Amino acid sequence: MTTVSRIAIAAAAALALSAGAAMAQNYGPGVSDTEIKLGNTNPYSGPASSYGTIGKSLGAYFKMINAGGGINGRKVTFVTLDDGYSPPKTKEQVRKLVEKEKVFALFQNLGTPTNSAVHKYVNKKKVPHLFVATGATKWGDPQNFPWTMGWQPNYQTEGRIYGNYLLQNKPDAKVAILYQNDDYGKDYVKGFKDALGDKAAGMIVAEESYEVTDPTIDSQVVNLKASGADTFYNVTIPKFAAQAIRKAHDIGWQPLHLLNSVSASVSSTLKPAGLEKSQGIITTVYLKDPTDPAWANDAEYKEWLAFMDEWYPEGDKANPFNAYGYAVAQTMQHVLEKCGNDLTRENLMKQAADIRDFRAKMLLPGITISTSGEDFYPIEAMQMQRFEGEEWVRFGDIVKAESS
Repeated sequence: MTTVSRIAIAAAAALALSAGAAMAQNYGPGVSDTEIKLGNTNPYSGPASSYGTIGKSLGAYFKMINAGGGINGRKVTFVTLDDGYSPPKTKEQVRKLVEKEKVFALFQNLGTPTNSAVHKYVNKKKVPHLFVATGATKWGDPQNFPWTMGWQPNYQTEGRIYGNYLLQNKPDAKVAILYQNDDYGKDYVKGFKDALGDKAAGMIVAEESYEVTDPTIDSQVVNLKASGADTFYNVTIPKFAAQAIRKAHDIGWQPLHLLNSVSASVSSTLKPAGLEKSQGIITTVYLKDPTDPAWANDAEYKEWLAFMDEWYPEGDKANPFNAYGYAVAQTMQHVLEKCGNDLTRENLMKQAADIRDFRAKMLLPGITISTSGEDFYPIEAMQMQRFEGEEWVRFGDIVKAESS
């Protein structure tokens, strides 16, 4: 071999090594050969603190993943900060995560008003704002906000399910509505009214709203009862849902009670309200409820119990929020695995928008996760359930968004 040939081979090898190194280091902020840093805000304090267990279950899941070698050989650093369900605090904490912690992405930030406070900021900064813990429809707007994506069924879809249920089962209902005065509450109400269509004006006899800073919603419930309504559409977070259930019972109001799924936790809502006061409430579900005895011998449920025992032993195994955290963390793991070594923020969003029938454990049978560049709503199906005795009892078929 000539000297020129040796030089050419050496140069080619060096070029290949250089290209390989460049490819291996095709990283965004918060990523290295050994680490992926994710940021999160959760209400560990304040009026929505019952949701704080979600953040804890996410952290437990990533500890489990790291113990098994991480994701594509990288450990996940999960930085979760308390925002107290306060939009100004969320702004402060998200800026800290993005500008000081330099996280790769924001994951599962909780709350509609809180995420709304940083929606424009994270999109301007081009920071992935993935699988936010809120079902507001605004999280599915890839044309205007391409860096934000929801996860759970959106609130308008769920609202339509309740509206259609009434049309089919109680078309002469006189409905009273209680809702949180923000995009979360208004989305639920819009979907409900859309389903009722022209009948909405005649069926809805009263509406009351509340602010998340209100100490109680007792007066609103009294007003709703006074309307003569025989159906109660309750769009509230757990603290106020428990108050509403208890107050309605205590004043002798016994309407058909439709409760939004975000407050359907037995431990966080129904037990504080009183199980005896919660009988007959109807809601929707898309996850396997840990209190449902139907799952006692289910392999996924047993696997989730083992996860809780080892990685989050202080967590409440009766709380569906912990099953929720477990399922959404699997979705993030799936997307990160799809990224391979191309861990740029752009590729993360590309992979998040290309999920095909992914089956996260603890989703109900028949429900999978899919997205596309035009569809940022990963889960679009639910089933109805009624509270009986000490547990939820599912009924009817899986209802998909397009058929709701």
